[in-house]
Amino acid sequence: MIPTITMDNDTDNINVYGAYFAPLRSSEGTKMLIDGLTGEDLAAVPEHWHTYPSPPASAHTALALLYCFFTAAALIGNGMVIFIFLTTKSLRTSSNLLILNLAISDFIMMAKAPIFIYNSALRGFAAGPVGCQIFSVMGAYSGIGASMTNACIAYDRHSTITRPLDGRLSQGKALLMIAFVWIYATPWSLLPLFKVWGRFVPEGYLTSCTFDYLSNTFDTKLFVACIFTCSYVFPMTMIIYFYSGIVKQVFAHEAALREQAKKMNVESLRSNQNASAESAEIRIAKAALTVCFLFVASWTPYGVMALIGAFGDQRLLTPGVTMIPAVACKTVACIDPWVYAISHPKYRQELQRRMPWLQINEPDDNVSNTTNGTTNSTAAPTA
Repeated sequence: MIPTITMDNDTDNINVYGAYFAPLRSSEGTKMLIDGLTGEDLAAVPEHWHTYPSPPASAHTALALLYCFFTAAALIGNGMVIFIFLTTKSLRTSSNLLILNLAISDFIMMAKAPIFIYNSALRGFAAGPVGCQIFSVMGAYSGIGASMTNACIAYDRHSTITRPLDGRLSQGKALLMIAFVWIYATPWSLLPLFKVWGRFVPEGYLTSCTFDYLSNTFDTKLFVACIFTCSYVFPMTMIIYFYSGIVKQVFAHEAALREQAKKMNVESLRSNQNASAESAEIRIAKAALTVCFLFVASWTPYGVMALIGAFGDQRLLTPGVTMIPAVACKTVACIDPWVYAISHPKYRQELQRRMPWLQINEPDDNVSNTTNGTTNSTAAPTA
């Protein structure tokens, strides 16, 4: 009799707690991703996602919290860069215009995150086709714009180091490069928007949107191949080429110094140079490797996923898997301000002056020419 009572109590507990934790389970009965979608909303979802069950509520919650953190970090970091660079005359140099454009691109990339957070809070395609199109257009402009701006920054640094006398970027040329970046991103943003070539669709948990890489048509495959080449292969090639040239120049400069020291029968010529020379060279090499790594780590997963969707085995692309590259792309928008601007001596000095509560300790360089060498990341290798 006692065991029976115990079993009844256990059954009651299971029923009670089972109902309580039901929303956190991976699926509630036969609930699917597309359940509740009709008409235009349902038509916007690629057929690939029709066969997958709805993810657990905890997955939506975790992603929403992660995006809240990314959004705050990116908007604050890039917002500070934009504000300081625009309001500080000494920072409005030609090279810094490119960094400012990168900060604007990253700011736009995360300014669309509230749409994702809203969808995650309501666990699905809540913003509908209109929200999806807005999310996608902002993502296309900011993503392609950021990748091409990275390539332009690499070109600027490379030309300044390899041609120190005539390679410095003029303000007019910098503005032309920025205009080119936005014009370059326009067709890849507007053609899918108006469904002239390709289209924007929800992906993964149906909380984010991107270009269609899953429809099994010739136009879709051609669009994926072209956008992959133009928005990933081209800037990647330029970044690797220019930054490898910078590293090569740094090592050549070091070899020349060692050779000269050998001829003069001294151990090193460093004592005869500005004390900032060595640190500038190290920072250049580190920045080059960091930029290449960031670009590869953030955009390669998305590029590979798009190629698999268009030309490979689509069964590999589950809703959970496709959310990983989307998160990787957003991560770089949080890191870019630190790589390009917050390590900038004059920028740090301005932050120190305006926001002393940040406890930034950047020495004033009014009595030296250190900043002239580090602002453009060029002086030491070409000395």
